[in-house]
Amino acid sequence: MEPLWRKIWGHSNVDVVDPVTGLSGRDVRLVQSTWAIVKKDRLASGITVMLGFFESHPEYQSYFDEFRDVPRQDLPGNKKFQAHALSVMTALSKTVDALNNVGVLEANLTALGKRHGNRELTEQQFQHLKIVIVDVFRQTLGDQFTEETEEAWTKTFKVMYSYIFKGLSS
Repeated sequence: MEPLWRKIWGHSNVDVVDPVTGLSGRDVRLVQSTWAIVKKDRLASGITVMLGFFESHPEYQSYFDEFRDVPRQDLPGNKKFQAHALSVMTALSKTVDALNNVGVLEANLTALGKRHGNRELTEQQFQHLKIVIVDVFRQTLGDQFTEETEEAWTKTFKVMYSYIFKGLSS
């Protein structure tokens, strides 16, 4: 059971490391503050992520019935593609919002993993997506994407993926 103070205020000390997630208060703040910048235009960020994903791994577009046959240059204007791009960003937003509530974090991400496991997606595909997301963050944030920020996001993805992969395998 989480202490009530943590549910309300999160980590009050930047140096305190959550024993479950391994994230320090500083990590959480870095992730949340940089996410606030990226999410200002969720649609554009999501489109950039998904286009980068398909550019790096064109074979993955075939997993999406709604836009599998849409030429890549037409994807940004495709409403179903836009909807999926937004759903990726919404999942990230829910994750960032729940970093101080491990129970909610686990429930959301395990369910997400289960939905994707039903579609027979793999851990490797999620790892490929992470690379693209981090690249988009690096481009969007420029000098604000410091080594410390990248490390905080790396830790966050490790936590995220532990729960997603649990759902994939269930």
